[in-house]
Amino acid sequence: MARIEILNGRDLQAMRLSCRLAADVLARVGPQLRAGMTTDDIDRLVHDDITRNGAYPSPLDYRGFPKSVCTSINEVVCHGIPSGRALVEGDTVNVDVTTYLPRRNGFHGDTSATFYIGEPSPQAKHVVEVARQALEVGIAVVAPGRTVGDIGWAIQQLVESKGCSVVRDYTGHGIGRRFHQEPSVPHHGLPGKGPRLEKGMIFTIEPMVNLGGWEVDLLADGWTVVTRDRSLSAQFEHTVLVTATGCEVLTRRGEVLANSEDRPWVKPVPLRPGAGL
Repeated sequence: MARIEILNGRDLQAMRLSCRLAADVLARVGPQLRAGMTTDDIDRLVHDDITRNGAYPSPLDYRGFPKSVCTSINEVVCHGIPSGRALVEGDTVNVDVTTYLPRRNGFHGDTSATFYIGEPSPQAKHVVEVARQALEVGIAVVAPGRTVGDIGWAIQQLVESKGCSVVRDYTGHGIGRRFHQEPSVPHHGLPGKGPRLEKGMIFTIEPMVNLGGWEVDLLADGWTVVTRDRSLSAQFEHTVLVTATGCEVLTRRGEVLANSEDRPWVKPVPLRPGAGL
């Protein structure tokens, strides 16, 4: 396994700036989402906001990805490519923003949220709120001495207790000077397994939660991932830093997201005795 990057000092401050920008861009986009706009419109909003602030949208041209943001609607799990598809009342859309701020060699900040377009169905609201809770539960586990497996186990227990499933084929990831790096952070698993967390590690937690089964399909465009049973899916994501006593959420927003019931929900799932501690 490749070395896990540890940040501190001025590099960490530069990372904080990029994460702060990603959070701010997402918060500014939320109030503008409405029925009738296209996902290409969202792409333009995000692209213009990021570049106006002296940064670069990390997804653009990353391994051939053609747009500046990922927009994933309804049954799309992740990596939806913006297009002329118009949003309609009742849709849910995940907007996944990643910024690259070119200071001190440059650092990436990554965050996403799922938004309601108009009034959601009870089923849509359920899967979105479970995904939101799953992220907070995963964050609550993070501390030195815990493991990546502890995070995944806590998320899986919460999601399955709510009658949903958590996607297994796509994970959180280390982030810093590179968009994706070690460690991989699955959102399912067993306590005590995987890399042990230590101060200075930075990674994303981004559970993808399905209303139906956890299985997914990759579409012919090579990017768009959908639920195999075409059930609804939702996702929330933060970039987190392991601190001496727990974690700092680097992309935590300073305001409530519009078009999304963005309220904190933290009820830590206890680990099995002695696991990951």
